[in-house]
Amino acid sequence: MIYDLSLQTAGAMAGALLVVLSMPGLVQPAAVKGWLKQMPRSRVAGVVLFTLAFIWSFWLLATMEMGEFSSFRRPLLIALPIGYVLVLRFVEEFLAVRALGILCLLAAEPLLEAAFFRYETSRLLVTAFAYALIIAGLFWVTMPYLLRDQIDWSARTPTRWHSLHGFAVAYGIALLACAFTQY
Repeated sequence: MIYDLSLQTAGAMAGALLVVLSMPGLVQPAAVKGWLKQMPRSRVAGVVLFTLAFIWSFWLLATMEMGEFSSFRRPLLIALPIGYVLVLRFVEEFLAVRALGILCLLAAEPLLEAAFFRYETSRLLVTAFAYALIIAGLFWVTMPYLLRDQIDWSARTPTRWHSLHGFAVAYGIALLACAFTQY
């Protein structure tokens, strides 16, 4: 176990993240829509998110148990920073979306690890959120233009916008409630 998070901690973190990221969309929809429409091609957001993904990946690679593949650790620890610099240098299109996809994939693992072998039915809220992160991450890394299309689709009507953000806030509150009462 790399992260050693309890299900309560994982659920609270996931719920708080959902509420914090979704609430501005309900309170200030115009400002959030404008920012979200610019985010997929934002170089600054791409560098920040990709740097976070690099640091997290480097830490994982340096500390995780690799078993019979431990001889690959040193070459990978050398290749990862080189790849980071090359991506920053040559990948300009949708870097923020690709980095967000990588972060979604990285974030799913501690959530699934925390819910592993737990008997509570409410753990499925955390597990479902983790699998949603995995699916979104896979699509955003391989087809980053989809996030732009998803943002445009969700911002097309106010009802759709408020419904999606309201669902995300409600799901986050449900995760928080389960984290403090069930786990």
